[in-house]
Amino acid sequence: MLVRCVDGRPVSAVTTHCLAWLTAWVAAAGTTALLLVWDKASWHVSQAVRAWSKAHNRHVKPAGGCRVVVCPLPVKSPWLNRIEPTWVHGKRAIAEPDRKLRVAELQHRICAYYGCELFEPIAQ
Repeated sequence: MLVRCVDGRPVSAVTTHCLAWLTAWVAAAGTTALLLVWDKASWHVSQAVRAWSKAHNRHVKPAGGCRVVVCPLPVKSPWLNRIEPTWVHGKRAIAEPDRKLRVAELQHRICAYYGCELFEPIAQ
């Protein structure tokens, strides 16, 4: 599992920046395709993100690299997304009902629970 946080709201510009970083990161590991199982969040289905994905795939097809394959989920179908139960258990293990956690503490708890590396957050 790979977790990367965003400073601010997850808008289309941040999504395309994250996808560029992610495709470069997995391509460096020798992966040739990145499968994204996405819901209908506005930053997933925006014209900017779709245009970036098409342009990226056109570029990497002849040049080599990691292409992006998007598998959209139907509306309101969390049972089809296999990661949902993982998120539910993670939220219950990490959150505290009586107080809000600071960002740094939350990031540390997420990475400790899922056993993943903490990457630098994406700034807007």
